[in-house]
Amino acid sequence: MRKRTALFFLCTIAAPFAHASTHESWLVTTELWGNPSYQMLELDRDGDRLVGTFDGDKLEGQRVGDALHFVVTDSSHAIYVFTGKHSGDNITGTADYPDSNNTKTRVNHAFIARMIPPRPAGQARQIEFKPKDYSNEFSPHRKPVLTVWPGDTVHTSTVDSGGVDEHGTTRALFGNPQTGPFYIAGAAPGDTLVIKLKRLRLNRDYADSLDSIVGHALGASLAAKASDLGKPVRWKLDRERGLASIENAINHLRNFVVPIRPMLGGLAVAPGFGSAAISTGDTGRFGGNMDWNDVIEGNTIYLPVFQPGALLYLGDAHALQGDGETSQYALETSMDVVFSVDVVHGGKAINTPRAESPTQIMVLGQAGSLDDALRAATTGMIQWLQQDYDLSLAECAEVLGSSVHYAVANLAGRSVGMVAKIDKTRLAQLATINR
Repeated sequence: MRKRTALFFLCTIAAPFAHASTHESWLVTTELWGNPSYQMLELDRDGDRLVGTFDGDKLEGQRVGDALHFVVTDSSHAIYVFTGKHSGDNITGTADYPDSNNTKTRVNHAFIARMIPPRPAGQARQIEFKPKDYSNEFSPHRKPVLTVWPGDTVHTSTVDSGGVDEHGTTRALFGNPQTGPFYIAGAAPGDTLVIKLKRLRLNRDYADSLDSIVGHALGASLAAKASDLGKPVRWKLDRERGLASIENAINHLRNFVVPIRPMLGGLAVAPGFGSAAISTGDTGRFGGNMDWNDVIEGNTIYLPVFQPGALLYLGDAHALQGDGETSQYALETSMDVVFSVDVVHGGKAINTPRAESPTQIMVLGQAGSLDDALRAATTGMIQWLQQDYDLSLAECAEVLGSSVHYAVANLAGRSVGMVAKIDKTRLAQLATINR
């Protein structure tokens, strides 16, 4: 097991195992001194014999009446005992663990297991999902709004960064409220979640911004002069022509018109075990409030998975954003979103968010400074070249030195972002592996 070494599982279950040769997936939540730990239980029954895995380790057991007995053992041979009772799609009970600091001492922890719905029969689904509420945290603890299987396509919507929907109604607290999370069946820690952005379309005729310049982009000589900045700016969105202009603009900006380029500022999975829920204003290896203007229709985004089901969040839609989001707010608006998902299991785990367009591969580095963000982006791009093209570090140096492009993704958050990009025409000349 990834977090634990063995398991003896005892629970009372009736209906789900009434038939032979059944398979079920369960999400097990164990409270470890107030810290929920999430793990997958895959359970098969053939007559009275029970086999499967818990957190990736093999288990064996048998059914005795209505009680189920599972034993999972790995290299350390520790034993974990779960006793529970089934009700509907849930199992609740007590987990008997060895103390992590003293294996001779055992500690009881409450647990609950939730059954994951089986994959629907037939082809991949086209799912309509209308959000009822929104999240201001990227959290592993929020109940999933929907279970999605690899290959499924979801049509949903977002509110803007202030919590306002397409009708101008406030639906959530300001601060980049997110739609989700979506539970991606089969995704496990160490996997890579693949999000294909099939359609990002504006669903209202205005966006909000500021006449501000973020501190990361502002020279000291302008700081005093910029003290009066930060006033709201309303933009008109011409959805038919794909253009944006400043409402009631005067002076030099009266004829200033820009083409829209809809994007998602927020795209994330839940952070891993031991991490607190993270504000939707923040970023990390899990994605987050990336404000990366290549998160657009037609591109594919790759995020590392840290929790069972990945738990995908999306939001903070922008009609347009220049590199860095230098005005603190981009053209903030609401949006209709169509996306599909896939999962790459193990093997080629990634360390930082990636994107792929029809013409480029891209890696986002996020850190407290542009220097550290650039290092993270470069390191992530080297990892990609080594994983998929089998390049040595020296060969990566030659490719980067001749072909890498850098862009500033985000200057507006507590972390900043840098992007490393390489054109696919350059990569097409390389011998590839497993692509």
